[in-house]
Formats: sequence, structure tokens, C-alpha cells
Amino acid sequence: MKIPLLRLDPELPIPAHAHPGDAGVDLCARLTTILEPGERVLIPTGIAVAIPDGFVGMVSPRSGLALRHGISLVNSPGIVDAGYRGELHVIAINHGTEAVTLNRGERIAQLVVLPFTSPGFEEVAELPESTRGAGGFGSSGR
Repeated sequence: MKIPLLRLDPELPIPAHAHPGDAGVDLCARLTTILEPGERVLIPTGIAVAIPDGFVGMVSPRSGLALRHGISLVNSPGIVDAGYRGELHVIAINHGTEAVTLNRGERIAQLVVLPFTSPGFEEVAELPESTRGAGGFGSSGR
């Protein structure tokens, strides 16, 4: 499958898998941005895509930026619906203790495209039983 991609900034690389078998492709920063501790910013990537019906794009943080600098994404994963045709943006946040510069062309996030289903909902008077029941956060122990 090939996803149509529009380069809005021809100087930036086309997203590609870094290694065979990788799930995600790297997204690069279109602009240089300085993120102060606790600050969040919307960073354009210089590309727009046409994700096919039945698929969704999920924008996730890069583990190296998270480990080295505390950079993550506010709405992780960010959802790119099949009908969206605008420029992809990344909402980055600095959870670290020092300012971090994200340079133009630097890999700042990754895009994973996955198939999904769109089930409808049916209102019921009660839900069927399960072994977990209503057990939520921490219910499975440490």
C-alpha cells in the first residue's frame, strides 16, 4: 500500500522507515523551536497525507527524545483521520528540566498507520458479565 503524500516543504525528507519492519515513519520539524520546561508548542511537519478509508494515522513520541530530553506529545497518540488533508502537526511538550531546541529537519515524532473498524453502539440496560468487571486502575495488582 502506498499513501499519497504532499510535500509542503520540498527541503524536508519524505517520511520513511528507518529499518526494515519498523512500524512507524519519522516526522520532521518544519521550523526550529525552543521548548522551555513545561512548555508545549504546535510544530508543523511540512507534509500532508491522504490516509485511506479504513485506516488511521497515529502520531506518537520518539523514545530517544523522551529519554534524553523529556520531550513527549500532549495528545499521544495524535489521531489523523482518513478524511483530513491538512498539514500534519505535532503538539510537543517538554517534561524535562532544561530548555530543548528542536531544529528544522530534526525527527520529532513518528507516524504509524493502522487498520481499524468503526463499530456502532447499541444502548443496553446492563452490560454482560466479565471476569474483570468494573475493576479499573491498579485492579490487576503491581
